[in-house]
Amino acid sequence: MSMRIVIGLALVGLAYLIFWPVDVDPVAWEPPEAPGFTGAFAENNALDSLELVSLPDGEEGPEDIAIMPDGTIYTTSISGTLYRIDGDSPVKIDDLGGRPLGLQAGPDGALYIADSYRGLMRWTGPGTLVSLVSEIGGSPVVYANQLDVAPDGTVYFSNSSDRFDPETMGGTKATSVLTIWEQSDTGYVARYSPDGTTKKVAEGFVYTNGVALSPQTDFLLIAETGRARVHKLWLTGPSAGQREVLMENLPGYPDNLTAQGDGTYWMAFASPRVPSEALMPYPFLRKVIWRLGPLVRPAPIHRGMIVQFDGDGSILQTLQDPGGRLGITTAGQVVGDLFYVMTLDSPWYGRMPVADLP
Repeated sequence: MSMRIVIGLALVGLAYLIFWPVDVDPVAWEPPEAPGFTGAFAENNALDSLELVSLPDGEEGPEDIAIMPDGTIYTTSISGTLYRIDGDSPVKIDDLGGRPLGLQAGPDGALYIADSYRGLMRWTGPGTLVSLVSEIGGSPVVYANQLDVAPDGTVYFSNSSDRFDPETMGGTKATSVLTIWEQSDTGYVARYSPDGTTKKVAEGFVYTNGVALSPQTDFLLIAETGRARVHKLWLTGPSAGQREVLMENLPGYPDNLTAQGDGTYWMAFASPRVPSEALMPYPFLRKVIWRLGPLVRPAPIHRGMIVQFDGDGSILQTLQDPGGRLGITTAGQVVGDLFYVMTLDSPWYGRMPVADLP
């Protein structure tokens, strides 16, 4: 091969890396140095004793769990199958379609679903799935993620991004990586009222994720995955409408938040903070890296972690899976005498007796 051809190919490659159009349009951000697994987050192997319960038929992705008023427990899969968690074998109940993420029981006995493809949904039995919110103010709900339901039936739900649709961008995991790599702050939280009206109540998040109401519904906790922090949005009282950072510079990227009902909350970390955060101040370089393809793009690290904390942000328990056998952990909750840990795209969820928790 002549030197002229080599130079020509090198110039073509360079032009590709500099000019080839890609979906991501990075925003500069100076992240604080990740604290690592120290202090309240010190490493442990508390989740080693989890029993892994597989979904039937090779299904994957039991992202969340819902406990109905009658005690029935539900989860879903990537394909949109709804399962009843019943003993040692989940039982298929319905085909919902879409990609259900957050699940929560309502005071009306219905199952409310944050579907990342279709928005906010409601289900009361096989064949009854209906859409409640697919757009707000004429704009589509692009990426519904999690939700919580107040005693009066008001539903608060997160929309992770207004830019990237997981149905067309390769699924929720790929879209989450894209959104966080870009650092665009188009995520928001909306409120669906029993009268059918919907309104955004908090905006400007880099990948909005878990939401959880306080027992008195006086505040809402909001996980901002892309900035590794949790916000508190006051709903009532003299600070109503105001937002404050409750927890920041966390050692991992927070996923679902689950209110246990006793004033404490469970928070799952989808991944530890990744080394490629060092490139966040350099938008051009991040764009070049995205052009290089999936093999060099950032990806979640499998290292399970669930923490319990109170409404003031104090860490009460830290439960970890350093070996990553669970996959990407997304939610945790105590149900009766069992503690459940849910996963994003693994073929199983985990469970263990509450008596075995540290």
